[in-house]
Amino acid sequence: MVNCEHLRYLEPPRGSRPSRDLTFKFYGDGKLVITDNDTGNTLSPRELSGGSYDFYVRQRIRLIKRDLAEKITKYA
Repeated sequence: MVNCEHLRYLEPPRGSRPSRDLTFKFYGDGKLVITDNDTGNTLSPRELSGGSYDFYVRQRIRLIKRDLAEKITKYA
């Protein structure tokens, strides 16, 4: 069974760019699904910018670190 972590990001509006309401689904096997909650459309990481991209990168790094720590503990 593949675990999944759901995270929501609310990006504040900036200038002419409207706010974004995104849900990130990070799966244990490395799969990622990003959903725009306003439109229901899925996005790729390349379509992110500003705060939403920063959020994605920070969460991805956090999950990689956690996975590495679990593997070190398991195989040490």
